[in-house]
Amino acid sequence: MKRTFLVLAGAVVGGVLGYFAFFWMRRRGFYGLILPGGLLGLGAGVAQNRSTRLAVVCGLLATALGLFTEWQYAPFRKDDSLSYFLLHVHELEPVTLMMVAVGGVMGFWIPYRRNDKTENRKT
Repeated sequence: MKRTFLVLAGAVVGGVLGYFAFFWMRRRGFYGLILPGGLLGLGAGVAQNRSTRLAVVCGLLATALGLFTEWQYAPFRKDDSLSYFLLHVHELEPVTLMMVAVGGVMGFWIPYRRNDKTENRKT
């Protein structure tokens, strides 16, 4: 339970840092939509965990954070609501979708590689 809390706390801290880092970089002319999901994964990967499910949850949260960040940055002009954005996410530029996906993969993979497999074995 303690490890799960540490992983989730690291994910929250990393996600918040990634969200603000995206806008900080954007003001300087860079488009780093990988940052929110990637830093969420880095934060979650600080502590070891025993759960593959937790890594999957972190990956889903990283993808959701990437989409939320893009919605905050550039909502659709026709309707700026989150529900409209999510229903029309397939209309985003391919590079945007790729960056969100890579951030989601990083959000999964970094905590997953820290999975303590030795504790999962039956003796």
